[in-house]
Amino acid sequence: MILVIPAIDLRHGKCVRLIHGEAGTEKIYSDDPVKMAIIWRGENFKALHVVDLDGAFEGKPINFEILKSVVDAVDIPVQFGGGLRKYEDVKQVLDAGVYRAIIGTAAVNDRELLLRLLKDFGPRRIVVGIDARDGIVQIKGWQDSGGISAIQLGKELKENGLVRVIYTDISRDGTLEGANIEALREFAVQTGLRVTASGGVSSYQDLLKLQELEPLGVDSVIVGKALYENRFPCVELWRLNEKSLDDLGPTRRS
Repeated sequence: MILVIPAIDLRHGKCVRLIHGEAGTEKIYSDDPVKMAIIWRGENFKALHVVDLDGAFEGKPINFEILKSVVDAVDIPVQFGGGLRKYEDVKQVLDAGVYRAIIGTAAVNDRELLLRLLKDFGPRRIVVGIDARDGIVQIKGWQDSGGISAIQLGKELKENGLVRVIYTDISRDGTLEGANIEALREFAVQTGLRVTASGGVSSYQDLLKLQELEPLGVDSVIVGKALYENRFPCVELWRLNEKSLDDLGPTRRS
C-alpha cells in the first residue's frame, strides 16, 4: 500500500481545511495543531505534511513556532511548505528538523533559488509542490497562474535534478470527490518523477485506485479532510478510543 500522510494545514494558528484552497472556506478541525500531530503519530502514521496557509498567502512563513513545536513533538518525518520563497527561510525550517521543505511559487518564479537549494540540501530534502488547475500551475497560495503546464514544469524540474513532487489537483482539494487518477497517471508517465498525490481522497477505495499507479512512481498520498471526518472505519474507532486516553503513548521525541 502506498504511504498515507496526514495533512495539518495551519491558518491563524489552528488546524483547518479549505475547499479548493480558497481563503474564507476554512473549517477548523483543531485549535491545537501540535496535539493533532501527536494524535496522528499515535495512530501509527509514518510521516506528516504541514502547510502554513498564512505563509502561502503572505509569501513568507508565519507559523514557524507552531511548526517547530510539531517537529519537536513527534518522532516521524515532517514535510513543510507554505511561503518558502527565500533561501534563509528554507534553511531555517530544515535546521529546525523538517525532513523535506516544499517549494512552490519559487520553483516557477526563481529557478536559481531552487537550483541552489537542490545543490546545498539535495533532492531528498527539497521537493516541489505542483498545484494545478485544469493542468496549469497555480502559485502564490493558488491565487495566480504560473503560466506553465504542470507537465512542462515537471519535465523542466526533472532536468534540473529534482526527484519528487507533490502534485495537487486544486479542483479536487477539500472536496472528497476522489483523486484525479488520470491527471496523476499522465503527469507521472510524462515526467518520470516520484509523485506524492494530493487532493480529493475520500475513502479506502480511492487509495486502492492510487495504489494502481505505484509502478508509475505515485508512491504516497496526502489525506486531510477524509481523515478528519472519519471517512475510514478504523479512524472512527481510534477517535472513540482517544476520548478515554490521557496519554497518547510514546509519540514524543526523547
